[in-house]
Amino acid sequence: MYGLALPDYPWDTLAPYRAKAAEHPDGVCDLSIGTPVDPTPEVITRALAAGSDSHGYPTTAGTREVREAIVGWYRTWHGIALDPETQVLPTIGSKELVAWLPTLLGLRQAGAKVAGPSAAYPTYEMGATLAGVESVRIDAADVIAGASLEGVGLLWLNSPGNPTGEVLSTEDLRLVVERARAAGTVVASDECYTLLNWEGEDAVPSVLDPAVVGDDHHGVLSVYSMSKQSNLAGYRAAFVAGDPALIGNLTNSRKHAGMIVPGPVQTAMVAGLNDTSHVRAQKEIYRRRRDLLKPAAESFGLRIDGSRAGLYLWGTRDEDCWHTIDALAGLGIIAGPGAFYGAAAGTHVRIALTASDERIAAAAARLRGA
Repeated sequence: MYGLALPDYPWDTLAPYRAKAAEHPDGVCDLSIGTPVDPTPEVITRALAAGSDSHGYPTTAGTREVREAIVGWYRTWHGIALDPETQVLPTIGSKELVAWLPTLLGLRQAGAKVAGPSAAYPTYEMGATLAGVESVRIDAADVIAGASLEGVGLLWLNSPGNPTGEVLSTEDLRLVVERARAAGTVVASDECYTLLNWEGEDAVPSVLDPAVVGDDHHGVLSVYSMSKQSNLAGYRAAFVAGDPALIGNLTNSRKHAGMIVPGPVQTAMVAGLNDTSHVRAQKEIYRRRRDLLKPAAESFGLRIDGSRAGLYLWGTRDEDCWHTIDALAGLGIIAGPGAFYGAAAGTHVRIALTASDERIAAAAARLRGA
């Protein structure tokens, strides 16, 4: 019998709570998974249609236009200068890259481990499993405090964090990169929520910021997805940028594996990356939903921790997360159990802002009423 012996997909375990929530007379408010519900902007759908005559094979490295658009995106939102020829690469969504990066970096051959945050997106750990290497939990604060990175080939950072919404400062990032470089560890920073900052500037700091890496991107990668900023989850439109040597190696490996962003999607990416107005408009939609949902969750007895940026409220009643999930299901509300994100997250739940205005309002009313 062949097949990978992987654990069951964690979200499937929510089935009984979904069934309980479905009994609510006013229907379910599904705030569990952060999938966009708002329309894809017309500037992007028009570009997708215009690029639909895509009869030839697209290039793995991406068209010149999409590479320049990615470089322009970093310049516009972060003030970062990159080389479109050597430092950027489009990917088939960011989850694909997260899951396969340990394999593509050859960590198994090197006998190296993958490290990620203590409360983290499960795919960091799954990427290690797929590569056949060990996964360990190390927070940025641990690295800064002097935790050893011996034997760690890849260190994942996630800022803003999923599920916590915590943000790493420029100084935090600088210290982590400094220590990782000294240990010979590649730093990959998952930054897909970077423009959803609810405090201060447009964007939270990127690991490629000159204040973090200087003018040297050696050993550092930034990963970004357009799913959240542009409602493009179904397009699988993302990219990775940074160290030219790593980008070159990843491009070559992905050529062999056929990991190529479809041509029409690359055309759509150009339009989405070059337009800032729809990004700002979508952020304000999420801000309104957050402003309604956060005080309602607090009135329900949830303490909201972190949550400075991103698409989620990270809440706790200081009890086993499954008790909170059950209580919410009784209100017809489905949230994400903290247990999905690691042992350190077992008393929290993740509440997504990705539901319609009507469902967010319904959820808020139920939470206040409870």
